[in-house]
Amino acid sequence: MSQTVSDFIVQRLYDWGVRHIFGYPGDGINGVFGAMNRAEGKIGFVQARHEEMAAFMASAYAKFSGQLGVCVATSGPGASHLITGLYDALLDHQPVLAIVGQQARNALGGSYQQELDLVSMFKDVAGAYVMQASSPAQVRHLVDRAVRTALARRIPTAIILPNDLQEEPYESPPRAHGTLHSGVGYSAPRITPREAELDRAAEVLNAGKKVAMLIGAGALNATDEVIAVADRLSAGCAKALLGKAVLPDDLPWVTGSIGLLGTEPSYNMMMECDTLLMVGSAFPYAEFLPKEGAARGVQIDIDASMMSIRFPMEVAWSATPPRRCARCCRALHRRPTATGARASKMASPNGGRRWMTARISRPPPSIRSSSPGNCPRACPTAQSSPAIPDPAPTGSLAT
Repeated sequence: MSQTVSDFIVQRLYDWGVRHIFGYPGDGINGVFGAMNRAEGKIGFVQARHEEMAAFMASAYAKFSGQLGVCVATSGPGASHLITGLYDALLDHQPVLAIVGQQARNALGGSYQQELDLVSMFKDVAGAYVMQASSPAQVRHLVDRAVRTALARRIPTAIILPNDLQEEPYESPPRAHGTLHSGVGYSAPRITPREAELDRAAEVLNAGKKVAMLIGAGALNATDEVIAVADRLSAGCAKALLGKAVLPDDLPWVTGSIGLLGTEPSYNMMMECDTLLMVGSAFPYAEFLPKEGAARGVQIDIDASMMSIRFPMEVAWSATPPRRCARCCRALHRRPTATGARASKMASPNGGRRWMTARISRPPPSIRSSSPGNCPRACPTAQSSPAIPDPAPTGSLAT
């Protein structure tokens, strides 16, 4: 049997490192499911109860593994059900590829059963790259560019496959004008700040007497570096929801979550600090941050569009973790550890308030070495699926 378009797609995804696909079968995507079956376990399939859950699973897999999440669904309502889960990936900056079926090419434009304008439907959630395949020689660069775009920009992308195209014999693009010859592979760049910006940030942080830190998911691969910076500054540290795994909650200077479901120590620390250091977070609620003008601010994030948008930062610069924190730490002055924001205001049992100076000590090695990579996986797999791999270091900076 000759290789079909679907066989090529499954093999190409495998070449990109994909080992799990989450989805729900349907006749509009049967060609891809047949190819996965013929691949004999190269890529494990995890069947969800609903397409929406498949997209959420792919997003969660990307969050826990740092790798590309892939979801698959049939045409029409199957494709539309993926939308909410893909928005989760979009807003949490996770690389997810959606592969969906479509009606046969000859039927398109004829109000055929379950025919939807899927390109337009996916434009908002996967607008960076959403394409419908029209010929076998086209699918190679569609897969390569969709995967690479998702990984590079940390966003969802989508490929739409008419059901008749899925079963056609695969053809490599000819060496001719108007053809593309793409390849596999992507390595995330390392971004470092300019020395002048580093010096400005260090000046602001060194001048602070009560430094508060807010940590988000962008610091997930920089646990040790965040601890080192906090120790240098004698800073307290609050965690945005997606940054909960950056630091253990039992560190004495970690005040826990912040915001509508946050802790009182986190709120008190933000209201009383004179300097705010925000690392890898797009925490949305400005009312839980220091009052404008009450504190100086430094922000480190890979996405310039999210800088100085929640709080007017004096210094904001881009860098890739963990280098950003390591470079910043070397320029900071070490200060006594019983001062600053680590004198946290806590609520007493009788409803009044009292000052409680946190016990400052270096955490044991078992705690200091903890990272999201040591967390148990919460990702379901089919019995025949390959084991979910340990997360590989990435240059991602989700918020």
